[in-house]
Amino acid sequence: MFSKFRSLIFKIDPETAHTLAIKSLKLNLVSNIFDDNKGDPMFESTLFGKTLDNPIGIAAGFDKNAEVYNPLFKLGFGFVEVGTITPLKQYGNPKPRVFRLVEDQALINRLGFNNLGAENISERIRSNLNKGLLGINIGPNKDTQDRLNDYLIGLKTFHDIADYITINISSPNTENLRNFHDETKFDKLINSIEKEKNKLKSNIPIVVKISPDILDEQIELISKILLKYKVSAIIVSNTSVNSRKNLQDILKHQKGGLSGKPLEGKSNKLISKFYKLLKNKIEIIGVGGVDSGKSAYEKFLAGASFIQLYTGMVFQGPNIVGKIKKELKEILITDGVKNFREIIGRNHRN
Repeated sequence: MFSKFRSLIFKIDPETAHTLAIKSLKLNLVSNIFDDNKGDPMFESTLFGKTLDNPIGIAAGFDKNAEVYNPLFKLGFGFVEVGTITPLKQYGNPKPRVFRLVEDQALINRLGFNNLGAENISERIRSNLNKGLLGINIGPNKDTQDRLNDYLIGLKTFHDIADYITINISSPNTENLRNFHDETKFDKLINSIEKEKNKLKSNIPIVVKISPDILDEQIELISKILLKYKVSAIIVSNTSVNSRKNLQDILKHQKGGLSGKPLEGKSNKLISKFYKLLKNKIEIIGVGGVDSGKSAYEKFLAGASFIQLYTGMVFQGPNIVGKIKKELKEILITDGVKNFREIIGRNHRN
């Protein structure tokens, strides 16, 4: 059905189309009736102590204000991450700020952490308990005087209602946010998060979402700090400000973060590098260009234990989880494996 409506949807401004998608999910107009593989042991996994039906999650950015996480579970997602949420409500950058690159199956966005603020969203989640594994992605306000403290506010607000909290240091749309990839700043941030967790007597798993545009030496330094503080997982990766050279669409020069198919190879290489350094001690959630069974398969081979997507759903439609599972199952049967976890990191085995 989505393929029939896609050309019509793509005539609408991307941000307006996204708002309509959220409203449709709120009204339960979309269902996962096409998912024939629900409860299939081939996809079952455990993340942060909870059993998941499958390892496919929706990335932060789709449900920024935690409005439709339960309908997203109904669509078949194994886990859902909402946000990015800042302490105070903010509008984000001026519109237009989302661009659909149809020829490249990509998006460029410069939204700038538009959200209703931590207090409002906390109240919403507390009044609508999640029916699956829920991650909450936090970040600082654009005009804050103390970015590090903004992360601590996010942790204090959500530590008792999230299944995990993602520290977003990688959006290119908040000026200088990526400076947190610097060794000293990153160490200080994670150290402060751990101290705050101890104060709160919280065991909330901490996840870090990193940029795809980091240098090789940064990968090593980040990995050392992740291991030092026993961070639970890393999301590889966010949108890219680079990777424009081979794009076809006329909108390719728009300022912002690029997501979707053009990031697939870059993300897989980065996953491989982190996998070698983290040595199975920290979970890797792979993001970037996931839109099919084959693209999911490549992420697992590179070393991701779980995957997330967002742009893939824009181009493939709301039944994307069912589609990926169906295609992935065929590949896994050919491989002769009983569960997808058997292939994780297989590219690195002798």
